[in-house]
Amino acid sequence: MASNAARHLGMSYDSLGKSVERLSSGLRINSAKDDAAGLAVRELMRADIAVLEQGARNAQDGISMLQTMEGAMAVMDTALVRMKQLAEQAATGSYSDAQRSLMQNEFNEMAEEIERIAGATSFNNIRLLNSATQSISIHFGGSTDYITVPGMDMTRSGLGITSAVVSIASLGSARAALATLDSAISIKDTARARFGYKMNRLEGTISVLNIQRENLMASESRVSDVDVATEMAEMTRNQVLAQAGIAMLAQANTMPQMALQLLQ
Repeated sequence: MASNAARHLGMSYDSLGKSVERLSSGLRINSAKDDAAGLAVRELMRADIAVLEQGARNAQDGISMLQTMEGAMAVMDTALVRMKQLAEQAATGSYSDAQRSLMQNEFNEMAEEIERIAGATSFNNIRLLNSATQSISIHFGGSTDYITVPGMDMTRSGLGITSAVVSIASLGSARAALATLDSAISIKDTARARFGYKMNRLEGTISVLNIQRENLMASESRVSDVDVATEMAEMTRNQVLAQAGIAMLAQANTMPQMALQLLQ
């Protein structure tokens, strides 16, 4: 009887210990022996959640990169507008060639600044404004989940405003420069708009990834987390059984004393 009571008491203590472990950790599955299949499913879900979280951060980094490039193009826009203003000024006949030469100096400085910005603007040492042949991929999930961001050639040659092509040193060249600068501004605006499209796509991607992560976390919680109300009831039951087991073990240990009394 004592052995039987001790065995049941041990089982009650094991169950009580498991309830305490689950309630203290908040997890229904704390080791593989709790639910081997559930553990495998939970770890796969956790891996997917981690990928989605990193993918959202990747997309956010991509937006930061594009914002850097687009901000540099906003400065280029100011320089191109000033160049067109100078070309318009030089295109009128009320200025002398000497005065146009002064305008040409500022014109050249603006063009050189555009060249410098195109070559110097970088994000993590990535440059997207000095070549139209390069591109990068913003990755945010599986092997095919990415958005490609093309590079743009915003240098003087890419915009068609090299010193060999455009000049405002004379009346005729200044008037011709107006059309060239219109084309350069159009090229710049097209490139800037493309960066805007990509930023909008990435923002939409972040929203989708966050929704997927939220739903997957809810599913993982249902698989892994403990039901506190149910487990509290189970712990209370195990406490009662443990207390009863202790009492019965004590009673079982007194039975031999009754046998001894018969021998007396």
